[in-house]
Amino acid sequence: MAEVTRGAEPFAALYGRNARAVIERGFKVIRHQNWAVMVSGFFEPVFYLLAMGLGLGGLVGDVTGPDGQPISYAAFIAPALLATSAMNGAIYDSTWNVFFKLRFARLYQAMLQTSLGPMDVALGEIFMALFRGFLYAVGFMVVMLVMGLVVSPWAVLMIPVALLIAVGFASVGMAVTSYLKSFQQMDVVQVVMLPMFLFSATLFPIDVFPTAIQWFVQAMPLWHGVELMRDLAVGHLDVATAGHALYFVVMSVLGVWFTASRLRALFLR
Repeated sequence: MAEVTRGAEPFAALYGRNARAVIERGFKVIRHQNWAVMVSGFFEPVFYLLAMGLGLGGLVGDVTGPDGQPISYAAFIAPALLATSAMNGAIYDSTWNVFFKLRFARLYQAMLQTSLGPMDVALGEIFMALFRGFLYAVGFMVVMLVMGLVVSPWAVLMIPVALLIAVGFASVGMAVTSYLKSFQQMDVVQVVMLPMFLFSATLFPIDVFPTAIQWFVQAMPLWHGVELMRDLAVGHLDVATAGHALYFVVMSVLGVWFTASRLRALFLR
């Protein structure tokens, strides 16, 4: 029994089984937050959809969808922008919000002086980032429905998939933020996000790139989210679809564990 107890001690120090306390605090803060700031990241993909899908789409015409059938340009980019919307919500919450709590408010240091463990804090903060990504995804899905861009019953799965994408980005975003110490370093987040958005086949097919560039694009997480969303949007499900989903499952598990390990290294030495 003593051996079991000693073996459980490292895990007990990592996880106090009370992530709910972090989540409850997060929702209390949201109630008194400026909602205009919170939802601001939702509008960027919507503006892209209106400008590119409706504006440029009239010039582009139909393009080839994941199932090989022609679809409108707006229907081609809308699922990609839904994945982007989920990414934006998760990244904004898990980077700038976490950065302030970590480096200025010293909130996590105070939390870890209680019965909470690093895994509780990581899970709680990632859940709050997931909530923001969920709001963005639902809002964008409504826009797609209004514009008549939902053409398959499988599209209902785009919301839970958006949550999976948000978890992946939130967990990695929080882990990366734990290394950043200044506002200048935080600018790196935007430097990475913008090229990833532009080069993840969001606005045009991946085959417009040379082969070597395609390999690089296919390694980026947003590309997997874009392809996964497009498959669901037209109901074209195959082995590749499962592979895209598995990518985010692995990304999420590794991101959560890495974030908890970083918080433990920072505050429980």
